[in-house]
Amino acid sequence: MENAAHGELLDHEVYRTPLTVQPEFEERKTPPNYRETYRGPGKLPDQIRVWRVQNTPRGNVVARSSGFTDSPDAEVLAVGFNFGKSYGDIGIGRHGNFLQWGYCDTPAQMTEAGRRLFLNCIHYIHRFDGRPPLVRRRSSDRSSAVSLARIINRVSGDQKEFFLQVFPAELYEKYHKDPEGLAAYYQANLELVYWDRVYRIDEELKALGLASNRKVETLERLFKLLEDPNHRETARKLIARYSAEHTSYDFGAGRNRIYFTDVGGYKFMVAPEGYLAGR
Repeated sequence: MENAAHGELLDHEVYRTPLTVQPEFEERKTPPNYRETYRGPGKLPDQIRVWRVQNTPRGNVVARSSGFTDSPDAEVLAVGFNFGKSYGDIGIGRHGNFLQWGYCDTPAQMTEAGRRLFLNCIHYIHRFDGRPPLVRRRSSDRSSAVSLARIINRVSGDQKEFFLQVFPAELYEKYHKDPEGLAAYYQANLELVYWDRVYRIDEELKALGLASNRKVETLERLFKLLEDPNHRETARKLIARYSAEHTSYDFGAGRNRIYFTDVGGYKFMVAPEGYLAGR
């Protein structure tokens, strides 16, 4: 990561309180790697609007953006400007009660805006004292299936072995010479991707007419199907697939605390009562 952040997300309170952060913007050439990883909308311009957080050339990217915010205890505070990483990867983030600051300079070497933001972030993270992260990383997020599909013919070593470690064996003959076709297949079914030793598309969920495995409405519908003798066993199987062990769900008063996490294992989880208060 370079020494700058993208000129976005500036409406977050860490740019306003307790100190006012006034970044000085500049235009930098769009990194070539951005064009490989940008998913829209539209096309990237030739120049990216950024602001310097620190004065020396490089920082250290905190986290990949894919899957970072799929639980309600994580948020991006600044997108890092970088060569070699993906568009949108995180320069400053929060996960539970951890502040993740990806710039390596001391405050003396930060810009005035960088110093002010650093102090504001410390002030902000104090609000989450005693609220550790809800999710531990167990899987990669579903967009990784698309990204990995595109490189099946570019990996070093045994390409068939790589394919079978990531994708179902039944897809090999059709797609092992067609990375773009494989990527398009997963992109078209992105809402139904899950991980079960390899990336799979949930055909059982699709057969029930359900278009996504990560919407609370889907989980609620599966519980209702337990009352239908024709779909009871399938519904029970799918609830087990997408539920953490011993998890119960309150679709009335506790609906807003139910969330789905790819990174946490492709499961619906429930935030503890009161955990999200004060965000």
